[in-house]
Amino acid sequence: MRRSTGCRRLSRREQVFWGWGESGAGPRLPEHAPAFLHETLGVSGDVVNRPVALEDVHVRSPALPDGLRAGLEAVVGAANVRDDDEIRVLRAAGKSYLDLLDQRAGACENAPDAVVSPGSHDEVLGVLRACMQEGVAVVPFGGGTSVVGGLAPLRGAHGSLVSLDLGRMDGVISLDERSRSARIQPGMRLPECERVLNARGYTLGHFPQSFEWATVGGCVATRSSGQSSTGHGRIERNVLAVRCATPVGDLATLDSPGSAAGPRLQELMVGSEGAFGVITEATLRIRPVASERRYEGWFFRSFGEGWEALRRIAQDGLAPTVARLSDEAETRMSLALSGGHSVTARAGGAVLRARGYAEGSVMILGWEGHEAVVRHRPAAARRLKAAGGMAVGRSPGAAWLASRYAGPHLRDDLLDRGVMVETLEIATNWSNLGALYRAVREALAPAHVLCHVSHLYPSGASLYFTALAAQDREDAHGQWRRLKAAASEAIVGAGGTISHHHAVGRDHARYLEAEVGPLGLDVLRAVKERVDPAGIMNPGKLLPG
Repeated sequence: MRRSTGCRRLSRREQVFWGWGESGAGPRLPEHAPAFLHETLGVSGDVVNRPVALEDVHVRSPALPDGLRAGLEAVVGAANVRDDDEIRVLRAAGKSYLDLLDQRAGACENAPDAVVSPGSHDEVLGVLRACMQEGVAVVPFGGGTSVVGGLAPLRGAHGSLVSLDLGRMDGVISLDERSRSARIQPGMRLPECERVLNARGYTLGHFPQSFEWATVGGCVATRSSGQSSTGHGRIERNVLAVRCATPVGDLATLDSPGSAAGPRLQELMVGSEGAFGVITEATLRIRPVASERRYEGWFFRSFGEGWEALRRIAQDGLAPTVARLSDEAETRMSLALSGGHSVTARAGGAVLRARGYAEGSVMILGWEGHEAVVRHRPAAARRLKAAGGMAVGRSPGAAWLASRYAGPHLRDDLLDRGVMVETLEIATNWSNLGALYRAVREALAPAHVLCHVSHLYPSGASLYFTALAAQDREDAHGQWRRLKAAASEAIVGAGGTISHHHAVGRDHARYLEAEVGPLGLDVLRAVKERVDPAGIMNPGKLLPG
């Protein structure tokens, strides 16, 4: 199997520090988008914000304790400990809205004091022990895709900070075809993981919107969901075992299909966001590459009618691999920005108008795997038609599939044009879905609010909101904080989970107690105190205070 490729170096394949992906890569807004932005948000649509050049970024001098650099070099090698400004800026934050505001303005004063790149589990242990001894904070870094402040360079009570770059640990260690499982290192990016597994006829089947840059370890550490999770399951359902390095030693679980040996220990690490330790290996369920794939579009006269149809097929055991239902506002925006090439336009605007669906909601369903396509799709189609749906063929599904990773790229273009854009994703049971949807929409006003159902369960679904507004040029940070607080309070008040798949990070930490309760929070703090007694692991994330 493919092993680690060695020391990671900056190259043209690195993400830009101020946005998503590589400079100049990825889709852009269409030429007619400025007119839509002006009409909808009141912005000119012209480019009014430009990120600063790397040489203009403000970074304070690195300040590691005396002797620590030599100790770290003894563990990982001198070439794998760096403190030049370029690598420190590239590891200074994730991709949240607040992160990007600071990065684009060059405000990186709190960048890590050094970036350390271990190549093995034992080297991670050595780095954590050295940092614990010196009281230096550690932020694990995978693909850098956190949108909730999970990589913010917070030092807590510590004077220095190290970014633990896991990019050298990027291999499939072993593949057990008989058991259909693979043992994978944490720094392996999802596209490369798919390439290696596909060559043997398998897939991980995990495709978040951050797929292009997300890593296996990052997905496990944040309890990630992918666009195929309705059919393939969220990442935690596919984790069979983990191995972790903590400041006080190893934490590992047995690869077993089932066990009654007490509470499942690995659940403490899946979703721990680097606050307890570092996931150095994950054994994951794999599946054969689908022999058939069919993506198609449907229309419903309203968002509520559409989600009721999804509820029926989910509870009847007929849910597809991918299910996405846009509300009326998101459907209209898709058409407006497409210039005639959207999923709506491809469905035939005249036909939709004639049948009363033109102001409704578009649904995309994806079926993958021979058995699922043959057995479930026809029965699901009958249920959807009976619930008021109109099938509009494969073209809308193909359009969605071709643009499934476009969102983060387009956000950079919107920021250039003075638009505040934020996303949040939540979940609740079917009985509460309508109340939660209305509460969050009201809380996000007067922003322009879009929403879609993104994941299905027999008991409920996830709602994914996008809020757009003209950026407050005088107080962009405050504008976001007020909007985020209003939305979060509405989510908690209406009984939704504070995060369905973006994790907790810095941005949601204050709301964790509302979800797990005071005693639950004390239990998590007790775990952290045991495995991280010095409090060096990713300070300020996951746990409030």
